[in-house]
Amino acid sequence: MRHLMMISVSTAALFAAACTPTTPSADQTADTSTTTTETTETVMSDNALLAEWTGPYGGTPDFENASLDDLAAAIREGMALNLAEIDAITGNPEPATFENTILAMERAGEPLNRVFTYWGIWSSNNSTEEFRDIRNELTPELSAFSSQITQNEALFSRIRAVYEGDEMASLRPDQQRLVWLTYNSFARNGATLEGAAAERYAAISQELAQLYNTFSNNLLHDEDTYVTYISADQLSGLPESVVQAAANAAADRGREGEYAITNTRSSMDPFLTFSDERDLRETVWRTYYSRGNNGDEFDNNQAILDILRLRDERVELLGYDNYAEWRLEDRMAQTPQRAMDLMEGVWAAAVARIHEEVADMQALADSEGANITIEPWDYRYYAEKVRAARYDLDSDEVKQYLQLDNLRQAMFYVAGELFGFDFRELPAGEVTVWNPAQRVFEVTDRATGSNVGLWYLDPYARPGKQSGAWANSLRGHTTINGETNVLATNNSNFVEPSPGQPVLVSWDDATTFFHEFGHALHALSSNVDYPTLNGGVRDFTEFQSQLLERWLLTPEVVNNYLVNVDGEPMPDELIARIRAANNFNQGFSTGEYLASALMDMVYHTTDPAEIGDVQAFERETLEGLGMPDEIVMRHRSTQFGHVFEGEGYAAGYYGYMWADVLTADAAEAFEEAGSYYDPETSSRLVETLFAPRNSIDPAEAYRAFRGRDADVQALMRDRGFPVTE
Repeated sequence: MRHLMMISVSTAALFAAACTPTTPSADQTADTSTTTTETTETVMSDNALLAEWTGPYGGTPDFENASLDDLAAAIREGMALNLAEIDAITGNPEPATFENTILAMERAGEPLNRVFTYWGIWSSNNSTEEFRDIRNELTPELSAFSSQITQNEALFSRIRAVYEGDEMASLRPDQQRLVWLTYNSFARNGATLEGAAAERYAAISQELAQLYNTFSNNLLHDEDTYVTYISADQLSGLPESVVQAAANAAADRGREGEYAITNTRSSMDPFLTFSDERDLRETVWRTYYSRGNNGDEFDNNQAILDILRLRDERVELLGYDNYAEWRLEDRMAQTPQRAMDLMEGVWAAAVARIHEEVADMQALADSEGANITIEPWDYRYYAEKVRAARYDLDSDEVKQYLQLDNLRQAMFYVAGELFGFDFRELPAGEVTVWNPAQRVFEVTDRATGSNVGLWYLDPYARPGKQSGAWANSLRGHTTINGETNVLATNNSNFVEPSPGQPVLVSWDDATTFFHEFGHALHALSSNVDYPTLNGGVRDFTEFQSQLLERWLLTPEVVNNYLVNVDGEPMPDELIARIRAANNFNQGFSTGEYLASALMDMVYHTTDPAEIGDVQAFERETLEGLGMPDEIVMRHRSTQFGHVFEGEGYAAGYYGYMWADVLTADAAEAFEEAGSYYDPETSSRLVETLFAPRNSIDPAEAYRAFRGRDADVQALMRDRGFPVTE
């Protein structure tokens, strides 16, 4: 699950939004607010991508008239306009103040930010070779533009004057945090460097931006290009829903009558879970886990080495020992060692559980006379068999009660009960969309009837769309030029059904759907005044979305929305079996994630000169950790987009587990209250953990909700691992 990072156009993160491909898990929401300044609008051309958004709901992007032909010119003009605004700030003869420097920066760059809205959609939802060529062309220019801002001595001098000045004491707490975030962003991104060091820092940034593009383009190529086609006599074991999805995927590629297993998780995972064809399972598994590692022109191994080398050199210029030390300094974990301590404490329990799971699967395979040793391409298949035998739980049986439209309605119900939000689908054409299958919903405050914003849903997989699921914000909440409403998006890769047929999803996919909606609710509930404060601390921002997953299994959702195509609710005995199996296969899910998170941290605490061959380093590191042979990293190195398509999760993939600790502990707060819909606990959740976004320190925010720090043992209890008091 990858997400776009909420940014302020007034900082170096502007370049990250433009040049870093959208990510899952990505996963980071890009704030592209459309508030503008009079100066900007009076000099702006008629380029459609720069234009103010018009129409209802505070104005919305004009996707209908957005053309790639205008993109390069719009980016270049937007950069020029933004730099002129920066010149106006630095040229102000008055002493630097919060108003004329920090707030002026918050108001700057809005036309360019609007261009980045379209850029983000072309990058993640509708990528084409033409767009990728434009992105490659503009990457050096965008990097140079970013450096012009972050290394603007006059600008940083004014920021520092506010940060160190007497005015700070009189500012509100959220304003003080804004000043600190702005100062810290510049200081940590090269603003303190001079001369040759500053020049080298800027050059490294350009090289990295190009490498991120290369990594992303290579991965997308392998996801789009490598498809396993099978015939009707190779469908044994596959549920009808998987068969139909594979038939549709083949037809979309001009292979009518065949069945396509595409190189995405949403296609790979169910095939490995249900297919009786072991040789084909191995083929699909190897194809998926070889993305970016095929020894051709789209191979990502050298890109990884170059990225790690440049990251290390860049932070060395700033005085840090390694990239992870720099990255975690302003995160909740604070140091690489604290993150490693958490992960290693859970890793041992996960590995022990994996060995138990493999033993159970091997015993079952032996009892069937399979005459095999469990391999990675067998894990999902035999885990499903063990699940069915132990809990009488068939994943395809569960899927019959997980209709996508009903799940969406369930999410709306939860949002109404916890947040007081109501959703109404807009008629087609009321606002423009970037794909005909997309749906848009108006979000209103139940108490006041006022518009909160819009929620865009892009549910289906298609060529050119990045894999996985993610959330994004086209516009975040601010009040700096009048209150703005929020434009939030959720994006998935469900297989589009035949006309009139429901979309049936797995339990894991349903959980992910709720997870990503949590990110949207985080954006929609924002009450911050300043765009930068719509961002977040990486190891905290996953918490809100992970917590929302818990509402999928609440009785109110199960009893009213988990129904089959005949309208029959999920039987109580099936619900009981699902609950009983709640921690089933927890070794696999925890282990494959932690292997990636640990590998990420090792990469960024190791001297790049010692890595050498990426594949050998990955293999040897995992062997040293005691990685079971029967599983692999959730994201092997050459396909680890979270870490190598940009910097949002670099040395930060551990953040999902850090957030898991918060999630397990917060869930216990609702359990202690007696209901996941307890009004007082729900209100406190929204007021302290969702609405403030990044306007207060996340550790303080959590203590305001829970009355104490999170208890790491809550995570162990939640996963059914041994608890150490």
